[in-house]
Amino acid sequence: MLPITDTVQSRSFPFVNWMLIALNVLLFFILAKSSASADAYVQIFGVVPARFLSQPDLFALFTLFSSMFLHGGWVHLVSNMLALYIFGDNVEDRMGSGRYLLFYLLCGLVAALVHIAFNQDSLIPTIGASGAISGVLAAYLVLFPTARVITLIPLFFLPWFVEIPAVLYLGFWFVSQLLNGLLTVMTGAQAFGGVAWWAHVGGFVAGLVMVKLFAHQRYPRRVYVDEYYPW
Repeated sequence: MLPITDTVQSRSFPFVNWMLIALNVLLFFILAKSSASADAYVQIFGVVPARFLSQPDLFALFTLFSSMFLHGGWVHLVSNMLALYIFGDNVEDRMGSGRYLLFYLLCGLVAALVHIAFNQDSLIPTIGASGAISGVLAAYLVLFPTARVITLIPLFFLPWFVEIPAVLYLGFWFVSQLLNGLLTVMTGAQAFGGVAWWAHVGGFVAGLVMVKLFAHQRYPRRVYVDEYYPW
């Protein structure tokens, strides 16, 4: 099931959202071009929980942010950027560009800290924008609960495009992240399946908590069919 687009039209140009996508893609190509030292860059600029807790200096704090802009492969990059492209423009539209950027970074920060809390002994570097994007997904869920996500479902080798309510799509996504996170706790595995599940959970919960602090009602007298008003 692959999300293609949503039914909500942004009313302003999502400058920050496109900037974030461009920066992530640019750094991915820079890292890929220096493939011989890519692992070293990931080790240096990724979040390593055990290192962060043993040496909580300024550079360790910096990795909480630098890790958000690095990706480990094409699938990792494309899946994250696709989600940001689909959902981020509308959230930026409701928050405004400056607030949206701060919201994005804070969600990523909380996501990284939650990941560290659940993987304190891990020496595996964690990278990716997933935690910050999880916060964006939560904000979208709150701001546009009646929206629909158009998804591609390959059925019998034929493409089927289906509109799924955003509440169901994002709700199912969050529950799956939470269940996988709980599985890591029960099994003692670190980042079970190579995915930082608790970073996703932390970012999503952070988004739910902070969205009302950052979103402002730019159209106080109008009601749109793609929004529940007032939430």
